[in-house]
Amino acid sequence: QVRMVESGGGLVQAGGSLRLSCAASGRTFSSYAMGWFRQGPGKEREFVAAISWSGLSTYYADSVKGRFTISRENAKNTVYLHMNSLKPEDTAVYYCAAAEAALPPGTTLGYNYWGQGTQVTVSS
Repeated sequence: QVRMVESGGGLVQAGGSLRLSCAASGRTFSSYAMGWFRQGPGKEREFVAAISWSGLSTYYADSVKGRFTISRENAKNTVYLHMNSLKPEDTAVYYCAAAEAALPPGTTLGYNYWGQGTQVTVSS
C-alpha cells in the first residue's frame, strides 16, 4: 500500500507560479511511475503530466506543455509539479497518483494509488 499526500496548492494571480509536492510512503516509490492530474469545477479529471520511475521520461498534456514541469526525487519519495505562467483555466484540484506498471502517456486509467488532492486557484 502506498499513501500519498499533496501539498503546495493555494491562491495565485494569473502569470504566477506554484510548486506542488507529493510525498509518498513505502519503500518501493522509486519503482512507480507517477502522474499529476486535475479536476476543475464541473469537469472530469484530466491528465496533466507523468514521469517514469527513473525520471528519464516525462509526458505533458498539451494545455500545460512549456509551462509545467514534473520531476521526482526518489531519495525523498517525492514528486513535484512546477507550474509557471498560471492561467485562470488551471484552477482545479490537483492530484498525484502512482502506477505499478508503465502506462500509455496521457491516460488517467491504471494508476493504483491516489492522493487526496490540493486546491490550486488562479485569479485573473
